[in-house]
This record gives sequence, C-alpha cells and structure tokens, in this order.
Amino acid sequence: GAEFQIGVGTPQENACLSSSPLETNDYDDEQEVSFVYCNFNKFLKNNPETMRSWIRILQEVPNSILCLLENPPEGVPNLRKFVTEVTDDMSNLNDRIHFLPWEKNPFDHQQRSYSLCNVMLDSHPYNGHTTAQDSLYAGVPIVTRSDGDDMSSRVSTSANVVLGLDELNASSGSKEYENIAIRLGTDETWFSSIRAKLMETCLQKDPMHPYWDVPRYVENFQSGLTIVWDRFLDGKEMDHVEVVEDGDGEGKLRGTMEVELVAKEEKRQEMKRKRKHMNDEL
Repeated sequence: GAEFQIGVGTPQENACLSSSPLETNDYDDEQEVSFVYCNFNKFLKNNPETMRSWIRILQEVPNSILCLLENPPEGVPNLRKFVTEVTDDMSNLNDRIHFLPWEKNPFDHQQRSYSLCNVMLDSHPYNGHTTAQDSLYAGVPIVTRSDGDDMSSRVSTSANVVLGLDELNASSGSKEYENIAIRLGTDETWFSSIRAKLMETCLQKDPMHPYWDVPRYVENFQSGLTIVWDRFLDGKEMDHVEVVEDGDGEGKLRGTMEVELVAKEEKRQEMKRKRKHMNDEL
C-alpha cells in the first residue's frame, strides 16, 4: 500500500500501519476495520485487569483493532502471551492487536494520534499524562477509569471534567470503562457527538476554553505561588491555596482573548528577531 502520511486517511484506513489488521494471513480486502482503539503508554502503566478490559472491548466490537506502542519492544511477546492465555487462543484476538514503533521525536509521535486513533483507552492504575495531552490535542477522546484514589490515577478524569466530557469517566470501575468504550465503537452518532464536543473546546475563542487557555493557567499558577510565598514570609502554617479569579463585572470569569494571543505572538517574534540580530553581530 501507499506510504503512511500524517493527516491522510482515517484511523480505520491507516489501521495502525498494519497491512493485515484483522487477519494474520490471507487478509480479505472486503473486510474493513470498524474502529481503532489506542493506548500509547508504557506497558508498565497497565495491569492484567486493564488488559482484560481491552480484550473484552475488542470482543464486543466486531472488526475493531487495538493499536499500542512498542514500549518496550521486549514486552510485546509477554503481552501477546497473556492475550492468548486469557482467550484460550479461540478468537485469534492477537491478530487484531498491533504495535507502532517508538518515535524519538515527540512531536512526530504526537501527530500520529489524529491519523491513527478513534478513541484512546486510558491506562489504569497509572493514567496517561503527556500521552493523554497528545491525544486530546489531536481531538481524540479518552475513556478513563475514575475509581482510583491517587493523583496518577485521576489525571484524565480531571481533564474530561474540565472539557465537559464527564460521560467518558468510568466512576464505578472496569465494567463501566468497558461499556463506555464499547458504546463509542458501536454507536457512531454518540461517538461523533463526543468528538465534536472535544473539537469545539479546541476551537473556542474570545475567550479560549479554560482547558486550552495556557496564558490564563500560567497567570493563575503565578498567583498561587505568590500566595504560598507570602504565607511563608508571614510565618503561617501550610494550608490549601485557592486562587480566585476576578470576574468581568457580569459574573463571568475572564479568559484569554484572540487579540491577546496575537499580541503575545508578535512580541515573541520580535524578541526572536532581536536575538538573531545579536547573534549575527557576534
């Protein structure tokens, strides 16, 4: 087939870069991939319960495939062995699990999510952190378990709450996690509405959506650090810090406007030109 190009083709067409995504041998061209689930975390972030959930999801969504990252490559045989043992090798499920090579350039890896993934299945008990953001930046929704107690198990839960995608948070555990993923893979209307909702947050302007508003986050984070420092100088005991934003007089919280982003970018480009000029004179 044609060489893979980022931004070209659907996840189903690109099929985790596999020439035979549904069968190991004698692939039938008429048999098409229905849905692509992905997880690009290190294997060590998952446990047997999570892998069993992924197996059930594949079993319940005909012609779906699971696209994983070879991280590390030495773990692939162990993972395949586990799948064979759990399924008794009756369904040849390993034929629908594929692995991508590691990309040394994180930007190259991040760009692949859009072209290769319909939905990201989050890791448990240790969520995706950077990989979760890679997914969301690409407009790929994340299904996650929300029944963990540690911060590392609730990262994607927090992201989905801020993005207004609470329906992708499985608060009751693995069964709900599986059912959400299965519905996304079999209910095209619901999947499309979820993805549209995510994309709307990315495209929102004047003000930016809170999740994507990095300048707003930086300013609030700086305010929080200032509060902590002032408390330290005053000799106060450690305590929780709450940063309260100023409203705009109409009961709404402010956010970064497009004109501010343009001004910041112009300033950044001007500083870049000055640095280049200084370097040229050296």
